[in-house]
Amino acid sequence: MKFSINSKCPCGSGEKYKNCCGIFHKGSNPKNALSLMKSRYSAYVVGDVNYIIKTTHPDNKEYKTDLVEWKRDIKSFSDETDFVRLEVFDFIDGEEEAYVTFRVNMKLDGTYTFFTEKSRFLKVDGRWLYIDGEFINN
Repeated sequence: MKFSINSKCPCGSGEKYKNCCGIFHKGSNPKNALSLMKSRYSAYVVGDVNYIIKTTHPDNKEYKTDLVEWKRDIKSFSDETDFVRLEVFDFIDGEEEAYVTFRVNMKLDGTYTFFTEKSRFLKVDGRWLYIDGEFINN
């Protein structure tokens, strides 16, 4: 998907992508798990497969050592999904572990749908990583 760096950031901040989640996709480390979660959402929207992989904890059940297959799976999901909106409901910050509860509104195969997740993040060597999440009944 083509996405302009001057477009509004998909995370919903109202900032330009290049000044918001784009800085993380270019290499800056998010300071907290909330920023990481929002930047991961934006990475799915803009199709930044490498960022998704880089910010996933190795103990995550979706983590794959076959990077070619994993990249293909993420790209396919990103390309086939029209991400409509991100809503953040709760953020529990911690020194080494944090939680973010959010909803993703999206369109799949022409049908609007959503999921709500409480994600868990761990800080490893000074960097936040997505470890796992629990879907909440919608």
